[in-house]
Amino acid sequence: VGFLDAVVTSDIYHSLPLAGQALCVAPLQVLAGFAMWCMWCIGHDAGHSTVSKNKWINRVVGEISHSMFCLTPFRPWQRSHRKHHLGHNHLTRDYSHQWFIKEERDSLHPLIKASHATRNFQLPILYLVYLLAGVPDGGHVFFYGRMWEGDSLSEKLNSAISVAVSMTFAGTLWATMGTADFAVVCMVPWLVMSFWLFMVTYLQHHSDDGKLYTDDTFTFERGAFETVDRNYGTWINRMSHHMMDGHVMHHLFFERVPHYRLEKATEALVKGMEERNQGHLYKFIDTPDFTQEVIKQFNDNWFFISEEQVVRK
Repeated sequence: VGFLDAVVTSDIYHSLPLAGQALCVAPLQVLAGFAMWCMWCIGHDAGHSTVSKNKWINRVVGEISHSMFCLTPFRPWQRSHRKHHLGHNHLTRDYSHQWFIKEERDSLHPLIKASHATRNFQLPILYLVYLLAGVPDGGHVFFYGRMWEGDSLSEKLNSAISVAVSMTFAGTLWATMGTADFAVVCMVPWLVMSFWLFMVTYLQHHSDDGKLYTDDTFTFERGAFETVDRNYGTWINRMSHHMMDGHVMHHLFFERVPHYRLEKATEALVKGMEERNQGHLYKFIDTPDFTQEVIKQFNDNWFFISEEQVVRK
């Protein structure tokens, strides 16, 4: 990001026509966005209290990596994300995901139908909608929606600290850099980061044989084994802190195994399950063409799941 800022503020950059400027910075914006995604993964560990045993170290790391560098209010995200882990692949209690029964699509609200119709235009902004509009969990900047039901004023004030950090940091950068440079240097990479975040989240929780559970059939372990490990390539896996190829283990032990242990822990998990003839429970999909895959899957399936994939009894 610093190098991108140096390029954007250089005389050579400003001497180029608009199209030339765009072509000049596009590769750097993609790289900066990926770097922000890697930073987001560190904040993700802090949100699970696996950076340190000290809660204040986790909080400081989370505020720096999430609230500041990734403009994601740390404490509100931490709360909704924990609810996602506790209700993974539950038809109604899952967070971060919204599930709709395909056979019931005709009875959906008109706004949901409109969202489905325009799904292919939403990929770059879905995380922004998630944070600001609160779809489907509740607002992460403005506190409303199901994630805040029954919460105390002290919890909301605690979460407001993260919002203040994000807004102060973003506002300072905006005022210092100006609107144009802030958009080019910060917000376009942020959208790239957002795409990475949505892509990984979506693909790790969607597979052709995926199942959802209800109150009558859900268990934590059943939900965890509906997540999917995917291989994006050795170096991308490593730089992403094994968020993709260690996702099953992460969901099984999300407050115990930090990202730097996920690779070895996953190897042990797979070996142990195979020894117990339980290897069929573990899902792994080689996904080198991950960008094409998420676009195809999101276009074909969106957030729909067929009734036959819902385990009701």
